This record gives sequence, structure tokens and C-alpha cells, in this order.
Amino acid sequence: MAILLKIYETNPNERHIQQVIKCLKEDGLIIIPTDTVYAIACDIYNARAFDRLCSLTNKRKEKSNFSFLCCDLSNLSEYTKPLDNTVFKLMKHLLPGPYTFVLEANNNVPKFMQKKKTVGIRVPDNMVARTLVGQLGNPIMSASLKSQDDDILEYITDPELIYEQYENKVDIVIDGGYGDHTPSTVVDCTEGKIEIIRKGKGNIDFI
Repeated sequence: MAILLKIYETNPNERHIQQVIKCLKEDGLIIIPTDTVYAIACDIYNARAFDRLCSLTNKRKEKSNFSFLCCDLSNLSEYTKPLDNTVFKLMKHLLPGPYTFVLEANNNVPKFMQKKKTVGIRVPDNMVARTLVGQLGNPIMSASLKSQDDDILEYITDPELIYEQYENKVDIVIDGGYGDHTPSTVVDCTEGKIEIIRKGKGNIDFI
């Protein structure tokens, strides 16, 4: 059964953060707040946790489109091919924020993901998520958390309801307060163009 942890964005509890880090390193699946919807997440280098994430979200490994949650843009080159200067300036302007940038992946992505030619990069405007990534030392792989019981609402915003639905499916649920019901805007920056492939939260006047 999952643990429910209350972690405040304004002053994340260090003991709770370390508890979550330990879970991530031990094949754990966690549910975290972001600046948009809640997300299911795991360590990008943990193959067993990746298998669990694919199973829980009903995604085939080679068809998965999970995002890498980063704390900033400093380690982009570890996972992506060199960026066009216009794309990098746009990312620097909009992030942290409610955007997912689809970029061309390089050969440094984890081996169990190397059939993927692209990677989604997120730097959420949420200190809980970014603190976890910073202290883990590498990005967290994430997928938007969808409701399993509600035919009307696609995303769950109440962390207590999230816990009720997922307490037997993940290891830790972080209560960071009510989430949003609008996912991130997805910006495709591959093939030399900038294109919105999903309009979500966030202004798109830059297009």
C-alpha cells in the first residue's frame, strides 16, 4: 500500500524528500504534483520502474511518450541532440513553466529507451518536483495522471482521491495540494520547426 506524504511547495520537508528519493532508487513509482496535472513518475535509469510505469499506463515501451522532468536546462545536452539557438532561447524564456518540449533524443538516453528518436522535456514551475529531481541527480520520467473512476473528468485534482485510486498501484503519493485539470502545452521542436501538437496550460502567442 502506498504512503501518502504531505509536502509543501514553499518549504519542502527534507526528511520526506529523502524518503521519496530512496523510493525512486529502489524501483519505486511515485505520484507527484507539477504546475499542471499530477503525474506518475520514476527514475529514468531504473528499468524495472519503467516497466511498472508502462504497465500502469497501458503503454508499450517502444510507443511510450513519457516526459523527462528536469530541474533546469543545464543537462539538456545529456539527452538531446544539439539545439537550434531559437529553440533554446524559447525554452529558456518559457521554462520553468507548463510546457513539454519534444526534442530529438541522442544515444545517451537509457538503453531501454534507445529505440525512441525523441524525448519530451519538462521543467515544471513546481518546487516539489524540481527539488526531487535536483536531489536525485537526474531527471524523473513522468506521465500525466488520469482518473480511473471518473467518466467526465480526465484528470484528478484532489490528492486524497488520487490516493484512493492508486494506493495499491504506486509506492508514494505526494500531496502537494490541489492540482490543475489542464495538462501542459506540447511543443514539437524536431525537424527544424516549432509546432504546437497539444494546446494545454500556458500562453502560445510565441507561435
